[in-house]
Amino acid sequence: MLERLNKVNDVKIYSVFDAEFKSYGRIVGGYNFAPLVEYMKSTPVPKQGNIYVASVPEMEAFAVKEEVESVLYGGMPVQIGYCNGRNSTYNGFEYHKGSEINVAVTPFMLVLGHVWEIEDNKFFVGNEKVFFVPGGTAIEMYQTTLHLSPCKVTDEGFKDVVILPKGTNTPLENKHQNDDSESVLLLQKNKWVLAHKDREPLVKQGAHIGLIGTNKELYF
Repeated sequence: MLERLNKVNDVKIYSVFDAEFKSYGRIVGGYNFAPLVEYMKSTPVPKQGNIYVASVPEMEAFAVKEEVESVLYGGMPVQIGYCNGRNSTYNGFEYHKGSEINVAVTPFMLVLGHVWEIEDNKFFVGNEKVFFVPGGTAIEMYQTTLHLSPCKVTDEGFKDVVILPKGTNTPLENKHQNDDSESVLLLQKNKWVLAHKDREPLVKQGAHIGLIGTNKELYF
């Protein structure tokens, strides 16, 4: 599949198993994510767009949550949810203060950048890298990694288990800006966003327009 993706796209598609991924994250092993993957069989893929659920009690009831909290997150509480959809464009970037774990129920692509590549609250298209994540792969994306929704590699769309520090991507009380220039990027709890001007849902939420260039589409 990776070979085909590179034939039909005008940007290089790497694998998360390539050395280029090392500054963005790592492959995660040693955890029994199988119950989460099995649960995901019952979750829908919307006909258009994406659906994101930050916290699913049924998923958080599996024993792997406690193991992830105690070891992978060093005793910190987490939430387990999912993102399913049919996205195929860049749309923007987000980042969190804390790693994000993704378990690829299906294969998909991720568009990634580094926080240190943000200049004056702008990220310029061309500085990103695109990675293919095979189905069944679990990855950790470091808190310095810019990312957003996966991009589909089949007509059926994608399914992705998402594990984050508890409360991430939920409504933010007392949202305000201060003299810290980063504060204009804060959109939800533990969620800083640079949106592309053409990504209407993010712009309507009040996201800062900070992804500059073409809102590229990825093909399969």
